[in-house]
Amino acid sequence: MDARLTMDGLDAGMARTLIHLTPSRAPEERLPFTIRAATTSEQLCKAVAIRHRAYGRHVPALAEQLRSPEPLDQASGCTVLLAESKLDGEPLGTLRIQTNRYRPLALEASAALPRALAGRSLAEATRLGVSSGRVGHVVKTMLFKAFYLYCVKAGVEWMVIGARPPLDRMYESLLFSDLYPGRGLIPLKHAGDIPHRILGFEVDTADERWRAARHPMYDLFVNTRHPDVDVEGAAPSFQSADLELRLPAALVA
Repeated sequence: MDARLTMDGLDAGMARTLIHLTPSRAPEERLPFTIRAATTSEQLCKAVAIRHRAYGRHVPALAEQLRSPEPLDQASGCTVLLAESKLDGEPLGTLRIQTNRYRPLALEASAALPRALAGRSLAEATRLGVSSGRVGHVVKTMLFKAFYLYCVKAGVEWMVIGARPPLDRMYESLLFSDLYPGRGLIPLKHAGDIPHRILGFEVDTADERWRAARHPMYDLFVNTRHPDVDVEGAAPSFQSADLELRLPAALVA
């Protein structure tokens, strides 16, 4: 696996440009866009618009079903993240997060989860869509960071995703593992029955595993603060106490 291609085109050189590490303190980076939960009808419409455009480039048949908000977009335990340009408010990306606090995950309609995840707090990321070009790669990276921070704050134990090739390689590079090794691709009902791999990621061990692997995204995800990535109040907590203790100190200050 080529560690330079860690986020579907965002290479380590670009990551270093984004990070600007300083030896004295954890760096803070400002982005040309914001990421936050879509809490108004206008924001949700923007998320739906960029979702529809993005799916139209790759899976046009499914995109036709995504012209309007879906029931899960406003369901309890679900959050739609929206990336917006600071310059003009243009939507640049979106991701929906569903926890299993109130209902089974969407992918469970297509495959029973492994026994190892029984009784665990889970979050599934779906409906990822970003603008085309280089900015889309950066937005995709930061949406993943927002997903990770959301899970840390909510007390989620495992992140799970369904990814179709070649997007699955992006998650493998982030140390996601196949939840059904040897089973191959699984058609997902909520993704138009398109075959996907189902991958999982243990949240509590993320810091340790990324550090041990000398992962090129480690500083970006763990040691760099991004005030423009705001998941405060967006995550429904599984646990009410001491969640801040699970966050890297650099991201709490």
